[in-house]
Amino acid sequence: MQLIASPLSPFVRKVRVLLHETGLAQQVEVVNLATTPIETDPRAASANPLGKIPALVREDGATLYDSRVITRYLDDLAGAGLYPEARLWEVLTLEATAEGIMEAAVLMTYEGRFRPEDMQYAPWVEAQWAKIARALDALEARWMSHLSGRLDMGHIATGCALGYLDFRHDGRGWRQGHPALADWFTAFAQRESMTATAPA
Repeated sequence: MQLIASPLSPFVRKVRVLLHETGLAQQVEVVNLATTPIETDPRAASANPLGKIPALVREDGATLYDSRVITRYLDDLAGAGLYPEARLWEVLTLEATAEGIMEAAVLMTYEGRFRPEDMQYAPWVEAQWAKIARALDALEARWMSHLSGRLDMGHIATGCALGYLDFRHDGRGWRQGHPALADWFTAFAQRESMTATAPA
């Protein structure tokens, strides 16, 4: 199998962390592309008509895309139990919260990188950060007991989302007002799967 990827994408990182955690890393070739919303790499467009990454090219089936589809497939393949049936809806909701943080943070990055300076709209950027801030507040207030439990896909997605905030938006100081979440991430970021996939 091939993972069509970019080393800086938090969505790709989520898949790569799962590969490390499940022991599947040696079975998947990571193909890193330099693709953007403006100039889509043809290989990304071939794997996913939307041109988005990640995409998982399988030898015996249709190519899968959207990180949540890919992680569900790989978890099932490995039998890892990262989507445990007993708390499936909680895991999916936590994963969706983390994905929302990633989406808003990536849009903020795109606004600065791909839109001409005279067309950038500060209130829109701040609205994206407001989404992130609300999600961080929710994680701190309602999800710490879950994050303290057995590893599941919600943990991985949350770790990758917070890692992306550090990587692209460190100046925003997301840890302020979120001490429990900050402490959790300090420990989670030391996992081998996280250090092996950290953006540089």
